Amino acid sequence: MDISEVNKQLKTTAEVIEITREIYQKIAYRTSTEGMIALAKAKELLLSQLKFEKPNPLLLIAEAPEKPGNIGALLRTADAANVDAMIIANPKTDLYNPNILRSSVGCVFTNTIATGTTSEIISFLKKHEIHIYSAILQEAIPYDSCDFKQATALVVGTEAQGLSQEWREASTQNIIIPMQGAIDSMNVSVAAGILVFEAKRQRSFR
Repeated sequence: MDISEVNKQLKTTAEVIEITREIYQKIAYRTSTEGMIALAKAKELLLSQLKFEKPNPLLLIAEAPEKPGNIGALLRTADAANVDAMIIANPKTDLYNPNILRSSVGCVFTNTIATGTTSEIISFLKKHEIHIYSAILQEAIPYDSCDFKQATALVVGTEAQGLSQEWREASTQNIIIPMQGAIDSMNVSVAAGILVFEAKRQRSFR
């Protein structure tokens, strides 16, 4: 894609500055790029900007994810399931980190995303009467025994820390994925995929 094709997709014409190969190699993140680097203003990811077209939105929430690979995989899961929004609580990594852009295969741009503190997100969910299902071991029931057809937020934490006490206290219901092997946990993006697609199954993928 050359710059003329890029400009066709922009609302305004971008300023083009030619640089030498040496300078380009110093500022490019990878060696296999297409010879073009863009400087753009990052989109604000505010909770207040979230708008839902359905009365029963399905949200995927991750608290304090840090590893770009996991964040990218969560974004890909959110896109695959076409959830109404992906929300990051207490983000530890810039969502526009090049490693996240790459691991998400660009899904950081295809999803509706918001960020905020855990307290802000819980308040937002309660204000909008969205039921909270937190993946926590304590006082939990199997995930597939819950009704996810209503307005639903599925909340996952990190493999190391799990979810904070705030989610346990705010949860409509704590849920678990019963483990049948020797270990007691799985990758957060895998767990999120299981939960999200159970919700989609209940909704008949509509």
